[in-house]
This record gives sequence, structure tokens and C-alpha cells, in this order.
Amino acid sequence: MRAAILREHGEPLAVRELPAPGPASDGAVVRVDACGVCRSDWHAWAGHGEWADDRVPRGQVLGHEPAGEVAAVGDEVDRFGQGDRVVVPFSLGDGTCPHCRRGAGNVCEDGRALGFEAAAPGAFAERVAVPAADYNLVERPEWLDPTAAAALGCRYMTAYHALAERTTVGGGDAVAVHGCGGVGLSAVQIAAALGARVVAVDVDDDALALASEFGAADTVNPASLPAERSVPERIRDLTDGGADVSLDALGIAETCRNSVRSLRPRGTHVQVGLTTDAERGEVSLPTDWMTRWEISFLGSRGMPPTSYPDLFALIEATGIDPGELVSRELSLSEVSDRLAAMDEYDARGVEVVTEF
Repeated sequence: MRAAILREHGEPLAVRELPAPGPASDGAVVRVDACGVCRSDWHAWAGHGEWADDRVPRGQVLGHEPAGEVAAVGDEVDRFGQGDRVVVPFSLGDGTCPHCRRGAGNVCEDGRALGFEAAAPGAFAERVAVPAADYNLVERPEWLDPTAAAALGCRYMTAYHALAERTTVGGGDAVAVHGCGGVGLSAVQIAAALGARVVAVDVDDDALALASEFGAADTVNPASLPAERSVPERIRDLTDGGADVSLDALGIAETCRNSVRSLRPRGTHVQVGLTTDAERGEVSLPTDWMTRWEISFLGSRGMPPTSYPDLFALIEATGIDPGELVSRELSLSEVSDRLAAMDEYDARGVEVVTEF
């Protein structure tokens, strides 16, 4: 099978022929019809994460947002068979730990991160192996095509988990979204579908135009603000005192602190974006101010597979379309160039590999 392999951090991926995987006794092999290219792939490609002992090893097959059909299953798999249409979450639980049994497989103590560690080769490939298939695989509804399902694979479901499960955004809430890449635009669309009034923040006017299309009521470009006005001040003006929920979809120190400062008393910040070499996993925060106004700070990672039915139900009930976020379809050989473009934030919406 053809696969894209990380040879050196920051260098073009090698597209090579590899032996196709076989299923473990409790696992499955999925034929990949589509796989998104995500900023998390960029972090892996760039070599970030060593400060958290989380640097992706050289030789890794990247890619963590696959959708496709089951090609083979192990003897112990009961729920799935060859030809089933599926989505594969990137946070793979073992299905047996206390977190998995409580519906939080995304923080499984023995879990694997698809495409980010040697034990879980990724989906920039024609085939991908999935452990604990009965727990991890998600049946894909007939109305959800593979390209749109790949758009769901990380950014969309991450935004849903952050807004609907880590916190509970509802009708009338004011939500600020800092950073309008793939996960930020997903958050805009989902927050609007949940009934919130959304303020989108980005330095790119084209990204803000997309945010408006996907449901943002207001947009803020920090580069266009007067010198004496800050992003938090502008958001507090637009939301009559501050956002109820603010989400940092980028992960740099400035957007994280702006997000926290954008909140009204007893507001909730949700951290989704991962940091870069500049922050190395740590950002200083106004903790005295957060204590004074009882600000909540939450982390959010992916989404457990057990939450997919609720996400699918929201999509069906509201008519929102994750496929609208897809800005470009790619071949496997184009992935390296698109990862490099993320160095300069030169990627909008969701880009998806559909040609392997």
C-alpha cells in the first residue's frame, strides 16, 4: 500500500509502498477513502512536543482523520464486518479501562493516538489498522460521505466535545472563538448550531469571512483594532460584558490569554489548540484575576467514540454540514506542501486527502 512517512521533522514526507497491515484479533483494518490534514499533523511534522515527551518519532505514518470502509476484522470483533462504512477517531481507547467504561475513551490510560506513535501507524495511507475495533470504530451514517466524515475526524468532533461536553454551550450564550483554522471554524459552526452568538477572532480577513458564512455574528481582526483597544476589550463590547465561553483554537500564548481575558465573571475558557516551540507547553495566566471572577479553565482533547451518536444527531437536527468546511481535496503526494504551508498559516478551512 502507499503511505506518507515522516523521514525528518520539517522535511517532505516520503510516499512509499509499505506492506498492508492485517487486523489484530480484536482489531480491524480500514480502507481509507479520505483523511483530513490537520494542524496537529503539522505539530507532528514540525517535531513539536518533546517538552511533554510527546514528539512523534521519525518513520511514523502520519494522518489521524480517516473515514472509509472496513476491509478485514479479527476473530474477536462482533460489531463490524467487511464493507461497513466507518469513521475512526484518533484517540483510540482500549475499551476496558475505567475511563473508557465511563464514556471517556479519549483519555484512556492505555490508549493510542492514531498517527502520532509507533504503535498506531496513521491514515495517510491506503489502509489503517484499528485496535479494539468494537469500541473504537464508529458506524458512518449513509448520509455522511467519506470526505465530510474526514472533516469530522478530529477538528469537528474536537470542537463538539469542547463546546457540548466539556462545557455546555446553549441558546443565548456568547461564545468567542480565537483562531479560525479548521477547528476554529468547526467551533463557530457548532456553537451557532447550539444557539450561541459567536464572535470569531483571527488576523486573516478571509478566515473571518468564512467564519461569518458558518455562523459568526461578529468578527474581530486584532490587526485592525486601534492601538488602544485590545481583543478582550472588543469582545466585551460585542458581548455586553464578556463571553460566557471562550475557546482558544490556536495554542499560542497571546490567543490563550486573550481568550481568558475575554470572559465575563464565572465564564469558561476551553483550551483546544496545542502550543508551539515558543511556549513549549506552558502559558502564563492572570490567575489572581481568574480567582477574583471565578473563571474556569478547561482542557479538551478529541472526543470519545461513544459521543459520535450525539454529534450525528446534532448535524441531522440542525442541518449543519461539516462538508462545507472542506476547502481543498488533495492527493497523498501533496500533503508535504500543505503541511509546510501551515508554517505561515496559509491553509484555510479543512483540507482532505481523497487520492491515495
